[in-house]
Amino acid sequence: MIGIVMFIVALFALLIGFPVAFTFGGIALIFGLWAEGPEMFAFMPYRIQSIMQNTVLMAVPLFVFMGLVLQKTKLAEQLLESMAKLFGGVRGGIAISTVLVGVLLAASTGVVGASVVAMGLISLPVMMKYNYNKGLACGTICASGTLGQIIPPSIVLILLGDVLGVPVGDLFHAAIWPGLVLVAAYVIYILIYAKLNPEQAQCMVREDDVSRKQEIKKALIAVIPPLALIIVVLGSIFAGIATPTESAALGGAGSLVLALLYRQFSWKMVYESAKETVKVTAMVFAILLGATAFSMAFVYTGGDYLVEEWMTSLPGEKWGFLIVTMLVILILGFFIDFIEICFIIVPILAPVAELMGINMMWFGILIAMNLQTSFLTPPFGFSLFYLKGVAPNGITTGDIYRGVMPFILIQIAVLISLLLVPELYGMSASY
Repeated sequence: MIGIVMFIVALFALLIGFPVAFTFGGIALIFGLWAEGPEMFAFMPYRIQSIMQNTVLMAVPLFVFMGLVLQKTKLAEQLLESMAKLFGGVRGGIAISTVLVGVLLAASTGVVGASVVAMGLISLPVMMKYNYNKGLACGTICASGTLGQIIPPSIVLILLGDVLGVPVGDLFHAAIWPGLVLVAAYVIYILIYAKLNPEQAQCMVREDDVSRKQEIKKALIAVIPPLALIIVVLGSIFAGIATPTESAALGGAGSLVLALLYRQFSWKMVYESAKETVKVTAMVFAILLGATAFSMAFVYTGGDYLVEEWMTSLPGEKWGFLIVTMLVILILGFFIDFIEICFIIVPILAPVAELMGINMMWFGILIAMNLQTSFLTPPFGFSLFYLKGVAPNGITTGDIYRGVMPFILIQIAVLISLLLVPELYGMSASY
């Protein structure tokens, strides 16, 4: 039972605010010494060395750098302004354009905080000007900003690929259809809402001096450069020309080229992007090292056998395991970050899934879709905090919470369809 006590203590420490990496590492040290003594950690240096030499994880800082550079090129601003004018004549058109820009930002930058903040600063005031329902406006921005967790190249998918032992390129390929279905569901919801509540999602007034042809031309100029980068990065992976790590390096170089095209390039911008990349990467790897120590102590104390025995004895066998797993990850997502779930919860569940003959690629996409929801769920959904930080005075926390609820339900509905009918998404439940 020592492993289970470890797990409960770790969750409690996280909930009261202890730093994640030190929580996992410290608890592993205390319980490991108590259970087995110092010899338990004899192989820890070799584990750390294997993490540092893992070429798959090299894609993390490279994609983070790509996203940060693109964030500083004013890419989001140009996309939002052009798309809003293009779709503004449709009821709910500004919200729809926000979703579509969210897709492009997800596939090019993947930085949730940057996407939500940019759309909150630009799109939210425009929606308020045209009397959009506050909840609809806030929910659309938060949900669109989190698309980077499922639409490749996603940091979540890279981490899951490493933990589950699934090729990252295969995960990227498998995630495209679920991501697009989710986007389509968002757009359909907005259109239905606008149809039922026309006064709360009004059309945008067109400028008389700008023709429709000029609007389309401006939108294409804003969309084509990031779209070209997406095609190069993802296309090189899908075509088998480059590994995810190599394509991440290509993306980093491509983002600098786009910075030159947008006339936003400066050595100061490169330095700031590199500095932020180091901070994010250091945080991810510190958590990974702490999680490695924790999982090692958890296994040595027999916690994995206890979890395996409990999970395999659930009613419904494979389906009982999957339903409980999805519920556990969904509930934990209310309180802890996706990185902790990737490095602590998933390694405990993965051997059980493999034992049951579950397709690990499908299992990884299910988890990624579930983890995306954690960015929206109160009380600790990061997207909610990002938007609240830049929202105008008239927007309350209650407006944001109410607004995200329909989008959380949409995400859960897509997750359930992916769980019950994986064939619709070109996947199978078993090997």
